[in-house]
This record gives sequence, C-alpha cells and structure tokens, in this order.
Amino acid sequence: MIKTPYLLFLGDAPDQLAAKVAQGIKDWRPENAVGQFRMDGCKADMGLADMTLEEAKAAGAKTLVIGVANRGGIISQEWKKVLVTALEEGFDLASGLHNLLREEADLVAVAEATGRMLHDVRIPEVKYPIANGEPRKGKRLLAVGTDCSVGKMYTALCMDKEMQDRGMKSTFRATGQTGILITGGGVPLDAVIADFMAGSIEWLTPDNDEDHWDIIEGQGSLFHVSYSGVTMALIHGGQPDALVVCHEPTREHMRGLPGYSLPSLEAVRDMALQLARVANPACEVIGYAVNTQNMDDDAARAYLADIEVKTGLPATDPYRYGAGKLVDALAALS
Repeated sequence: MIKTPYLLFLGDAPDQLAAKVAQGIKDWRPENAVGQFRMDGCKADMGLADMTLEEAKAAGAKTLVIGVANRGGIISQEWKKVLVTALEEGFDLASGLHNLLREEADLVAVAEATGRMLHDVRIPEVKYPIANGEPRKGKRLLAVGTDCSVGKMYTALCMDKEMQDRGMKSTFRATGQTGILITGGGVPLDAVIADFMAGSIEWLTPDNDEDHWDIIEGQGSLFHVSYSGVTMALIHGGQPDALVVCHEPTREHMRGLPGYSLPSLEAVRDMALQLARVANPACEVIGYAVNTQNMDDDAARAYLADIEVKTGLPATDPYRYGAGKLVDALAALS
C-alpha cells in the first residue's frame, strides 16, 4: 500500500494540464495532499502550500508522488536530484510514469540503502485475458472524448459520486495512473500489452447485479493519432451500454498535435457509437460533459445550452455544475 498523506511533486511542469495527476489527487483526495513541491520554472500550481522536503516531512507527508504526466513519461535528471534527496529524507516515492522508478538504478540503490519503497502504479499486476466479447451482467458507462485530458476521469468520478449519493449501485473503474492513485485500484491500460488491453477491461468490469453501473474512466480519443488504441480497447472491452462524450471547447488543436484540429462533438458521437455497437448493439449516447474551466459562467452556460438545442441531449460541466443531468439520462436507460 502507498502510504498517505502525500507531497505532490510538480517538477518543472510547463502548464497546469501537465500536472493532471497532482490535480486529480488534490481535487478528489484533498485529505491526502499535504502540499506541493515545485522546481524553478514550474508553471503549474495546485493552490497548495509550497513546501520543502523538510517542511513536508514535518507536516506528516510520507510519500512523494510524481504529479506530472509529461509526454513520454520521462524522469529527467533534474527531477532525479529531488527524488534522491526525498528518499534520503525518509519519503517513499510513487509514480505513474512510463519511465519506471524501479528501472532507475540510482533510485533503486538509494531506496535499498534507506529502506524506502518505490511504487510504480503503471505496472500491470494481473495476467489479463484476451477479450472474448461475451455479454456480461450489469451495466456499464464509458466516457469518450474529443481529445486527451478533456475531463473523462472527472466526468466518471462526478457521475459515480452523484449515483452513490442517490443510493444507486455504481463503481468507478480507474484505467489510468491518476484514477488508480485516487481510488487505490484499477487497470493501467496504456501499459498493458496491446493484445490484452480489451481483455483487461473485461476483467475490470465483470458480471454484476443487473441494476449496477460500472462507470469506466476513458482514455485518449478515437481522433488522437497518438492514443486512439487505448480508446478502442475501452470501447470493445467495456461493452458499454451508455456513452458520455467529453469535450474542452477552448483548445486550438489536439493536445501535443499542433497539426490536428479537434473533431466535432457529432463526429465523436457517431464514430464512438458505431464502434461501441460492434460489441453492444444496444449502446446509446446519453449526453455531453464539457470542461468549462477556461470559460466564464455566462459563456459556459450559453455553450452548454447550445449543445442541448443542437443535439437534443443533456449537456453539463459535471465538476462545475454537477452531474445530475447525466445521471438522470443514465437512470432513464435502466
């Protein structure tokens, strides 16, 4: 088990979105976030107290969590200096990067010498099956998106919380490092061997009560040429009964791909639904979740209202305005 509470390491994150792991922990497990550690040039800020390692240790922090999800998931040499010192100061380390802590010989040596733990949450710990496509009992919802990092995890967490508050049967199913750090379990999908990705999602969302919903965290985008594979695995392995389309309307291009513009909501809806119906012909799109954090209230509400008029489906920012509309739509399918 990863010891809590955490000191969130933001490193030299170039923007707020690059520190999405830390943001997720801070927003969904604030009791586990003692403070943040930022290096020179860091442009992310969780609004937590900036702490030195010594200050965080005195405040009770037990694990330094790498809260940055950079392209390629690389541990830089500048980061390494902080990580080594943290081990020497008595911290365990936790990371969801592709660059594994346990593969860095110097970190391993210091951890062994100091008796500290290295936690790599992006390591599959189960021998997953190949997907068989057989129907499973219970119901499932999957968040799909126009791009990476548009709010698919937040949408799923918000919907699960709303359903729990209503007394409905639901379980949030984490498929990425941030969700796993928040909930303590899940499938690190983008680290699973390709042939077993869909099978891992079948394993994650097994037979359940007929009125139980698995709320599956989405990954990537069908329209993102770098990460579309994980989305396909979720769509077919999840066999969703319902889809919610997630979007961030202020972006000028796909994240990390300046030459690619974002697809329309309608394009994502139609493609995702067509592919989902390969595994579950009864699948339906139930609404739209829009990340409006970069819009003022009037602009956000107008944008959401316009989507509802154009599509005939509910639209909300589930983190800002609540997930009630989406859960209402989901309940109507039950």
